[in-house]
This record gives sequence, structure tokens and C-alpha cells, in this order.
Amino acid sequence: MSKHFVLMVEDHYELASTLCEFLEEHDFVVDHARNLDAARHLLKQRPYHVLLLDINLPDGSGYELCEWLRNQQGMDIPVLMLTARDTLDDKLKGFKSGTDDYLVKPFDFNELVMRVRALIKRSLGEVSNSQIKIHDLVLDPARQHLSRSGQVIELPPIQFKLLKLLMRNSPKVMTKQEIMMELWGDEEPESDALRSHIYNLRKTVDKPFEQKLIHTVSGVGLKISLEP
Repeated sequence: MSKHFVLMVEDHYELASTLCEFLEEHDFVVDHARNLDAARHLLKQRPYHVLLLDINLPDGSGYELCEWLRNQQGMDIPVLMLTARDTLDDKLKGFKSGTDDYLVKPFDFNELVMRVRALIKRSLGEVSNSQIKIHDLVLDPARQHLSRSGQVIELPPIQFKLLKLLMRNSPKVMTKQEIMMELWGDEEPESDALRSHIYNLRKTVDKPFEQKLIHTVSGVGLKISLEP
């Protein structure tokens, strides 16, 4: 089973510690940031599946981080705001800044898990018909359909999953360890399995076309984007 990564931005240490422990018991991998600066740093290091975001933070507001994600970084990571602010104006401001869901404190921890899972399913295309497009490469998760420059491309399931993973996290670089965790979870793949899949993916998706989209970042990992 693939692990899902959650970033929690919360300055209340006891609440954050309790939530982290609860989420980890439900098979999430959780990182914790206590302010905006730490959150920005972590968001640049790892492609998270969900961001749990408090509004009132020591060095600014959660709204600022959400706007930074959407407008400056172009990240489509699902955002769930956790806050004691419960007015309609506060919620509207949150949605306007780019949040996807809103949970008012105090809340039931089981409801939090339910909402996090729902956001991940939508983000991964498990309940969404939205296409992913990078340059002339178009992937439709709902129909399991892939095309480039109008040409239909057939991929084995594991390579389709790998490509979808890279496209959803574009233009961020994914490390080998992150990719292997997403593809195989805790199951150890055969030796050089990932290398073989990447080679065949390049051969099918990149080689027949002039513009290369799959790039290896030396010493870091793999990404898919127009820029090397």
C-alpha cells in the first residue's frame, strides 16, 4: 500500500503532536512545521499529498501560504484549513486564497482523517475526471487515457502510474525513494525495476518527439517539465 505524505502547519505544539500521532496511526507520513518559513522550506523538498494549515501563525497567516502556493509556486496540493475561525467571511477568504476544504476547531479526529482521504482521492484522480496536461502530453486519469501531440500512447499499468505521479507533481523533482514508495509501498521491487520502467517510459513518451519532457536531475531525482 502506497504511503501518503501530509504536511501539518500548526504552531500549537501539543495539538500538532496529538494530530501527528493520530494520523500516523492511520498510515499517513506526517511532517510538522510551526511557521510559514519552515512550511515553505518543506514544501520545496517533498511533494505532499495534503497540506493541513492553521490560519494564525507566528510569522503570518495561513492565507499567505495558500496564496504563495497557488500564485507563486503553481502547486495544486490539496489544502485543508484547520482553524477556530468559523464565520462565513473567514471561510470565503480561505477559499478565495486557494484552500480546498475547511474544518473548524474543535473537530473530531476521525472526521479529519475522512476529509484528508477524500482530498487525496480527488487529487490523485480517483474521483475526478480532470485531465493533466504538460505541453502536448495529456493524461486522463478517469479514462486511463494518454496522448501526446494527438497520438494515443499505450503504457503498462506501472509506467502509467509512474507518469501520472510525475505529472501531478510537476515541476517538482521527485527522489528515487519517493517514487518507489508511491509505486510499491513497503514491498521491495526487483533490482533495477525502477530504472527499467524509467527507460521504457522515456522510450515511449519522449523519444518519438522533438521536445523532451522527462528529465533526470543529477543527485536528486526525476521530474517532468518543459525545462530541464
